Amino acid sequence: MKWLTWLNSRLSRWALYIAVSCLLGIVGVVFGSVIWRYLLNDAPAWSEQVALILVINVAMFGAAAGVRDEGHIGMESLIGLLPPKFQFWVGNVVGLITIVFGGFLCWGCWAMAASVWHNQIPTLSISEAYRYLPCVVAGFLIILFSIEHLIAMSSDKKVIPSWH
Repeated sequence: MKWLTWLNSRLSRWALYIAVSCLLGIVGVVFGSVIWRYLLNDAPAWSEQVALILVINVAMFGAAAGVRDEGHIGMESLIGLLPPKFQFWVGNVVGLITIVFGGFLCWGCWAMAASVWHNQIPTLSISEAYRYLPCVVAGFLIILFSIEHLIAMSSDKKVIPSWH
């Protein structure tokens, strides 16, 4: 368990670093695009596509880190009313559903990336697959983080958030 916690802690931090960097990138691209459009009277064709790819990265890596740090949407107040035995089982069911979701996200986005690998985003001249690859990585991270939570619950421990 220690090696998984060590690994997941670092992966979660890097997921947040990537999400924050991409968020700053969105601000820079959109701000630059506005300046370019209104001051120089010339709209860059690539800015919308770059911003879209950055938004996907922010959402996916932020969601994965949220799963690790239990910042995702949950029904904690309702589950807290249940007896401890039921809380344990509901937590396990939620963990298993999260693993299944991460698996479908990883598999589905990998299939989409493979199907559009040879297509290019016209304004960027890169593969359309780059839209789906962050989702594949995030799905894998969600699976890893959920496994850690299930192991921690079964050994009556708590996962320490990456940003404690």
